[in-house]
Amino acid sequence: MPTSHTLTSSPATVHWGYFDAGLAPVLRVRSGDRVTLESISGGPDELPPASSPYTVVPEHREVHATHKPRLGAHILTGPVYVEGAAPGDTLEIRIHDVQPRTDWGYNTIRPLAGTLPEDFPFLRRMHIPIDLKRMVGTLPWGTEIPLKPFFGVMGVAPPANYGAVTSIIPREYGGNLDLKELVAGTTLYLPVFAEGALFSAGDGHAVQ
Repeated sequence: MPTSHTLTSSPATVHWGYFDAGLAPVLRVRSGDRVTLESISGGPDELPPASSPYTVVPEHREVHATHKPRLGAHILTGPVYVEGAAPGDTLEIRIHDVQPRTDWGYNTIRPLAGTLPEDFPFLRRMHIPIDLKRMVGTLPWGTEIPLKPFFGVMGVAPPANYGAVTSIIPREYGGNLDLKELVAGTTLYLPVFAEGALFSAGDGHAVQ
């Protein structure tokens, strides 16, 4: 019988900014098991101020206090070891549901980043309220955006000879795919390079 697991985000279950085949698994599952995986997104600068009406989950600040970003910016939950998965196999990840956990999201423009850096050469960050019941985000000028949540980063361990690699650049092992189509009801297939596959996910997007 398949087993259901819950993998919370905490200082003991996350790695910040990188994938590495040398990471120890934080959960072991069998093929066919179902995992509810929690994630947190954003560094200290992305958190809303303490004076705001928004709720920040406690483990978000705990991770900031105990971890530092390495190579990339994404806080990833995992890795999950899948019993029997071996190099040369393909890992099938069925996405049953994706739900926001907080009543806010954020959007950032940074100099020298994005598709039109010449048109937006400044830093601007906004916090966007999320209505979890209606599943909409409301922009500061009142426009409501229907949410279609997905994980921006999903990946397995890279080949061991790569060592630690940034979470920013997607490669053959997955990573920062940012595929808005990977919503509930879809399936992602990734090649396996390490025993147990060592799957991690994070960078939750409310909509893209």
